[in-house]
Amino acid sequence: MRILLVEDDRKIAGFIERGLREEGFGVDVARDGDEGFTRAATGEYDLVVLDLLLPRRGGLEVCRHLREQGVTVPILMLTAKDALDDKVEGLGSGADDYLTKPFAFEELLARIRALLRRSRTLPPPVLRVGDLVLDPASRTVTRGGRRIELTTREFQLLSLLMRHPGQVLSRTLLLSRIWGYDFDGHTNVVEAYIRLLRRKIDAGERVPLIHTVRGAGYVLRPPSP
Repeated sequence: MRILLVEDDRKIAGFIERGLREEGFGVDVARDGDEGFTRAATGEYDLVVLDLLLPRRGGLEVCRHLREQGVTVPILMLTAKDALDDKVEGLGSGADDYLTKPFAFEELLARIRALLRRSRTLPPPVLRVGDLVLDPASRTVTRGGRRIELTTREFQLLSLLMRHPGQVLSRTLLLSRIWGYDFDGHTNVVEAYIRLLRRKIDAGERVPLIHTVRGAGYVLRPPSP
């Protein structure tokens, strides 16, 4: 499970990030509303923990705009405001739950787990790029009807590439999203997994889908019409 934490207070963000990682969650941190909106809109996260008061774009605006764009990811809003009107406004903007600071980490964790349980009743969308199909719910991948067996990391990497068809994703971004920010940046693990994916996805196919953009990263490019 991957969580996006949008919080500009470094002390609070560090406390939440450490606690969630210890519970086995993958966590990305955005420091302002613009970055939080951009990341949340990718559809890569299972849940967003969103502070109300943020630089550049407030939490209410971020939440409202995500819902206007059809992003259905569960949103847990954090705020120092505890007035009833503030809670009503937060929930009215599209948030699924509301937690007032200061809070015990155990309560935050319980609310996150409750939201994730609720959201799992809706199947995630099937991803398609050309004749390549990835079903997150059944964790199956096919190309041209051919079943492809992937490891967990291979599945995560392919899923990320398929969520951004035609977009070059840097090695650093792939490392941070799949292996975490604290992973050794000098490793060649990304290159190794791209090679494994190519063997399984593109080997024997007339049109390759996974491409290297030298000096920039990797892209899953849909076949030309």
